Amino acid sequence: MTAQTPPPSVRRLRGYAVDPSLSLAVSTQQVNDLTYRVNWEQLDRREDESGQSYPGGEYVEIVDFDPASGRFYEPVDLDDPHLLAQDGHAPSVSNPQFHQQMVYAVIMTTIKNFEQALGRKILWAENIPAPQTHHQGTTRKAVDFGFVQRLRVYPHALRQANAFYDPNRKSLLFGYFDATPAAQLPESRTALPPAGATVFTCLSHDIVAHETTHAILDGLHRRYIESTHPDTSAFHEAFADIVALFQHFTFPEVLKHQIAATQGDLKRQNMLGQLAQEFGRATGSYGSLRDAIGEVDEQSGQWKPRTPNPADYATQMEPHDRGAILVAAVFAAFLAIYQTRVTKLLRIATGGTGILPQGDLHPDLIDEMAQTAANVARDVLRICIRALDYCPPLDLTYGDYLRALLTADYDMVAEDVRAYRVAFVEAFQKRGIRAPVVKSMAVEELLYPLSPGPLRVPSQTQIGTFLRELKNSVGYLTDRQEIYNETKKFIKGHAGLHHLIQTCFATGEDLAAFRQLSGLMFPPDRQTSEALGLEWGHLSSNMASYAVSNVWLANRVTPDDTIVNHVIITLAQKRGVRFQVDDGGQTVTVDKKGYFVPDNTPHDKWGDHHIIFRGGCTLIFDLDTLKLRYAIKKDIDDQERMVRQYRFENGLLGGADATYFNKRSLTAVAGPFAFMHSHSAQQ
Repeated sequence: MTAQTPPPSVRRLRGYAVDPSLSLAVSTQQVNDLTYRVNWEQLDRREDESGQSYPGGEYVEIVDFDPASGRFYEPVDLDDPHLLAQDGHAPSVSNPQFHQQMVYAVIMTTIKNFEQALGRKILWAENIPAPQTHHQGTTRKAVDFGFVQRLRVYPHALRQANAFYDPNRKSLLFGYFDATPAAQLPESRTALPPAGATVFTCLSHDIVAHETTHAILDGLHRRYIESTHPDTSAFHEAFADIVALFQHFTFPEVLKHQIAATQGDLKRQNMLGQLAQEFGRATGSYGSLRDAIGEVDEQSGQWKPRTPNPADYATQMEPHDRGAILVAAVFAAFLAIYQTRVTKLLRIATGGTGILPQGDLHPDLIDEMAQTAANVARDVLRICIRALDYCPPLDLTYGDYLRALLTADYDMVAEDVRAYRVAFVEAFQKRGIRAPVVKSMAVEELLYPLSPGPLRVPSQTQIGTFLRELKNSVGYLTDRQEIYNETKKFIKGHAGLHHLIQTCFATGEDLAAFRQLSGLMFPPDRQTSEALGLEWGHLSSNMASYAVSNVWLANRVTPDDTIVNHVIITLAQKRGVRFQVDDGGQTVTVDKKGYFVPDNTPHDKWGDHHIIFRGGCTLIFDLDTLKLRYAIKKDIDDQERMVRQYRFENGLLGGADATYFNKRSLTAVAGPFAFMHSHSAQQ
């Protein structure tokens, strides 16, 4: 009897650590070759007689069609024994099969980092059917959203300096183009690769990770695409850049070169700061989100950190400039934590002085410092990702995100002995980022408060039963489509969340408590509801309409090996709001009688000055105690937020690009990210 060999746990694939340009310089060529370790999965087989695999698995399908040349490139067979024996194709700019391999490796690495941080499988954004038409006074039918098994990836989709996530087609599209001539670049930004060489965006780790993050974030919070505040315009881009940047730093191989070159001080002239702007150098654009981290001094030619300006958050409204503030804040927190963590190593290496001698560092010290930096980068990356579960489902601000960062970390590490949370607060505060509803910037004040639990015993019992059944039905599933389908039953079924909320909070004190808790509104009847601009009876019979956006189970292991089991539920509600606007937009007030139901009111009756306004909440339940832990809300009746959104959407807060999500033609054709990235490349 022959013993059956189990499949390996990982697939090893060679790729670029950064992009091909680093392989053109002797000083960086060694650190640019990286072997990615991605989770092993069974790849699809081709339908032809060869039986070879092609790059299509559980999460992604790579379709290598080049519209400019009208040709399909041969799919890479990652199960070929020869490739398995040598960790895939060697890095090559001219080999389309390596391009597919590189894209697959980076996408799967990014997915793995998200799943480890969130404690669950990630799901792509749902397919949303076209809006239904119905007559005024009638109730809309429920819309069936569709599960998306795979993200489609096109490595050579565009002959232009662009790459983007298309939320309509659920796909990633990467372009290729000729590098900018050196004569068009400042002297301090010598073009790499050489002018005229073809640059493939699919070969840049940062670009692939960045676009993948857009897709994952869209699956987590689909309302974050909507531009309702200067921060919401910038957050998608900034967060995607944060993930790409810190995923770099989790590779000790890259950091060893960096630490050796700077004697362990990452704040000095270094490759990491310069590489952060590498795509901008290749395209000839200089509006990189990472420019706020540092800059090259025009006189000395040396890279240096940029001093933060507390006024930037109040004055910078252009999405890329504002996104750069968030990227710089997180990077500064990382550097502060790294410097604190590495102090102990320096004391040991210097006999207690902390001052390193001239010359090269000892290789063992470099190894230890690189591993420390990689560990800190991994910690920061996971904190940033995990914070998404603690954010409101819409209208996110940087202050909201800071509170989410701190609270998410507190739930994993209650005692902040290494001052991670202090580093984040200090970095955000230096850049003028505050949480408006909190009077103090002390860490304990910024943490979201634990829910006081205003629910009566019968309601708590019913909710506990619901959570227990949800865990038993979904908690042990591993197939993503099964997770999706089973979760939908708990949202929409006879005993689902809508039914539970209506049963527990239908009237009286319970309804008032839920109104306060969730930030949603539940008027007593259809007439009152529609007068307030709230649809009645859609999805929830005999109540003002609201949507259950997400139900997630999170299973996370803390550093001290305890298990954190949470259920995260997000709810959302919308209403139409009209405004009175005087003095050329200087005075904006909510029209008290001007609310309207967007889905029941013809568009020509919405009025000259209106917005679609949303409120919602994130409810986090502890599965071990079956009690509500946090309620993080955006109130549907917050008039200050209504006015701010109207002013922003109509360009009254400053910034020429404030309304690009709604009014740019490229946005309408290919989605907001196509416009954002194309616009950046032209700056």
